[in-house]
Amino acid sequence: MQIFRLTGVVASLAVLFTVVPVAAFGAQPDQVPVASGWELQDAAKVAKTGAGAGAVISQVKYKTAGWYPAVVPGTVLTTLVKNGIYPEPLYGENNRPDRIPESLNKTSYWYRTVVEIPVAYKGRRTWLNLDGINFSATVWVNGTYLGTMRGAFKRGIFDISDEVKPGDKAAIAVLVSPQPHPGDPHEHTIADGMVTNGGITAIDGPTFLSTIGWDWLPGIRDRDSGIWAKVFLSSTGPVVVKDPLVTTDLPLPRVDSADIAISTMLENVTDTPQKGGFHASFGDVAVDKEVEIAPHSSQVVTLDSKTFTALHVLNPKLWWPNGYGPQNLYALRLSFDQGGSTSDSQTLSFGVRKITYSVPDSDNLTISVNGVRVFIRGGDWGLDEGLKRIPRGRLEAQIRMHAMANMNLIRNWVGQSTGEDFYELCDKYGILLWDEFFQPNPSDGPNPTDLPTYIANVRDKILRYRNHPSIAVWCARNEGFPPKEIDDQLRVLMAELEPTRRYQPSSTSGAGVNSGGPYRWRTPREYYVFGEAFKTEIGSTSIPTIESIQGMMPQKDWEQINDDWAEHDLARGASGGDTYPKTLDDRYGKARNLADFVRKSQLANYEAYRAMYEGRNAKLFNPSTAVITWMSNPAQPSFVWQLYHHDFEPNASLFAVMKSGEMVHVQLNEATGSLQVINNRPEILQGATAHLSVYDLSGALKLEKDFQVTGPASSAIDLGQVDPVGGFCEGWDPKCKDLMSHVRFIDLTLKDGGGKLLSQNFYWRGAADRPDDLTVLDSLKTANLEVNAAQQEPGNPRITVTLHNPGTQIALMAHVQLRHGKSTDSNAERVLPVFYSDNYISLVPGESRTITIDATAADLKGDAPLITVDGWNIGLQGSSSSSIPVVLNVNAQVDHWPVTNLPMVAHTWR
Repeated sequence: MQIFRLTGVVASLAVLFTVVPVAAFGAQPDQVPVASGWELQDAAKVAKTGAGAGAVISQVKYKTAGWYPAVVPGTVLTTLVKNGIYPEPLYGENNRPDRIPESLNKTSYWYRTVVEIPVAYKGRRTWLNLDGINFSATVWVNGTYLGTMRGAFKRGIFDISDEVKPGDKAAIAVLVSPQPHPGDPHEHTIADGMVTNGGITAIDGPTFLSTIGWDWLPGIRDRDSGIWAKVFLSSTGPVVVKDPLVTTDLPLPRVDSADIAISTMLENVTDTPQKGGFHASFGDVAVDKEVEIAPHSSQVVTLDSKTFTALHVLNPKLWWPNGYGPQNLYALRLSFDQGGSTSDSQTLSFGVRKITYSVPDSDNLTISVNGVRVFIRGGDWGLDEGLKRIPRGRLEAQIRMHAMANMNLIRNWVGQSTGEDFYELCDKYGILLWDEFFQPNPSDGPNPTDLPTYIANVRDKILRYRNHPSIAVWCARNEGFPPKEIDDQLRVLMAELEPTRRYQPSSTSGAGVNSGGPYRWRTPREYYVFGEAFKTEIGSTSIPTIESIQGMMPQKDWEQINDDWAEHDLARGASGGDTYPKTLDDRYGKARNLADFVRKSQLANYEAYRAMYEGRNAKLFNPSTAVITWMSNPAQPSFVWQLYHHDFEPNASLFAVMKSGEMVHVQLNEATGSLQVINNRPEILQGATAHLSVYDLSGALKLEKDFQVTGPASSAIDLGQVDPVGGFCEGWDPKCKDLMSHVRFIDLTLKDGGGKLLSQNFYWRGAADRPDDLTVLDSLKTANLEVNAAQQEPGNPRITVTLHNPGTQIALMAHVQLRHGKSTDSNAERVLPVFYSDNYISLVPGESRTITIDATAADLKGDAPLITVDGWNIGLQGSSSSSIPVVLNVNAQVDHWPVTNLPMVAHTWR
């Protein structure tokens, strides 16, 4: 059972959809969060131990001398860090076992708090709800043992009516024990690399198995044990509303009506029969059914359009994935009412949409929503945050950045990011979910042995989240098939609980689905060579900004690639961290220091991540149906596999993905040299014009040409070769052959028939005989930009920044940062999170571009905004009329720092 309230995204829809007010049925008392007053102590340090400890500790008068104020929701380590016992684990090498001991994952801890039971609960049943603990727990209230919990993803719901009294205080005590098999993590070092992923921890099944250590996260010393999800009180009458299911169907290809079906379990928790009315309402739809339930029994009530014509909805407001339409959500209220009062109710949001998984012209998994093919542009999440520090605001920033990057799917790898806010925010931003259960690659750990616990956690996850329109696929296992005894039970669960969604046994097999990388940086043309259709994992090194690097390690480690860098994922392993610095040097020239390494890495980020998606665009639905980058979200401060840093600063990778993911997009096929227009929309594209401009290294325009564009929906439209590997332009302009001897720049635009800009794209290309030698870019002269920044209106934190290149030189990869503080130079603090409409922008001579920056007034902290600018060869004009100060980011300038050549140093972390 879970009680939802009209909050967040659902509240924002109240103006669109009228919901029958709770008061009309007799108000049900609110939930009460139990988030404060918690204390924590090592079970071995509690004076009263043994079987009777809980009975004593859960007394209101129990004294907790020496206990730590606890963070709930939060892990044991989060509490100990907050209390100064251990340093921040994800900074520098603080997480090494000589600083934070492995003993934490072998220790049980008591959590305890005292809460006042609301007077409004009088005459009703009182429930204690724990949304998630890791790994197991025993629960006590006011001296009474209530029961146990086991597995990180199964809720604990306890009837405490006989143990508490409304208006009085109650003590809650929870003994949390870590997973039985925490394993032994491998230390990430330059000498040893990232070594082995996973281990014995997988045998425990439904837990945060990645915390034993992977090639993107060191071993977290407590394995994220603790009360990691929210705790709250709720109340009901004699009948409880449980496990609702809402399904929607559309008569495709028509979407002018929808059939809604609702089923809910009603449980009578008393000794007497209960009779009343089951009520369901959303929008202007209201349906009632009289129900009688025997004592201590449950009954499933089903409402559908065959019986209730009101559930056949005309002209429904549809829910669409990001980029394909709005994310309309309806607020559904379900209640069981008796004598004018409400026994129990739930309010949940749902979206009207229909997902299908195949198309007539292909055997490959092809996801369509509301009859429209959706090319999946996704990101893998290994874990939302290394220590499960995931307040809603943090999750919202992460998911909003995915939407901003034109992504439309997140793969919840091995179910490590399962939580209510995660699903609600994916609904809000139109991010589909490939959602997995709790088994890694078979080579990364053994199969779980406690099958009842495993299946109970899977069942509860499905029941809890299945109404979210964002969930598209349930997947049983990462990169392998589950054992038969698990697969058989999962198929039974799907048939029972999930009538509409696809069950995918493996993330790397079936219907054209494939995982397997590669995961290291590659040249753009290599991303165009593939055979699989639905790609669930492919990645690249992705270096953060210099400020993010400086914020994640002490200064002593900035100018040498050492074990601190390995701790943050740059070392030998799948990402190729040990060879990446040389690859960068060979392509762009030797990195002179950290600033130069970051500057050159942003070009590498942009090239690889744009090609990762454009390579799949090039074969849109023939055969390519999906590309999901490993990974889009970092669980810790990292050098690899991310679109933004752990601190929320986006790097060039995000804006490359944003560019490649435009719904209508012009691109250069970097393998064949052909010009393509990618039409993701379900309508024919006609009357558009693509424009090609080619510039030489000095910034001189050498040639240009227009191409008329008409082509089918959901397809890649080929306009012919303009820059092939073995020749140039197929002879349509012989002048262009002169450009083959050195680096050239290709500027592409696409406009509709009315002249409106649909897409713009910019490439730097090496000579035909040495396409991977771009070292001459280091000779580009400085392009001094005119930059004007202004707030759209007084007090509005939205800022517009206009970049203008008045000179004759190409301005390559101009990077803008929003800052705040008393300082008016580049030492001012960055605003994070912040959302840019574009960044890392290249401008041809005479060109202007405007971007918008969204931040909150709270993030500016009462300070005036400041804009800093850096880039490959970016300078600023000496004077500016900008109403917001604009300064050069001195910290990012290569000549601001001494030449170190950034050596790689192998030494022991000890």
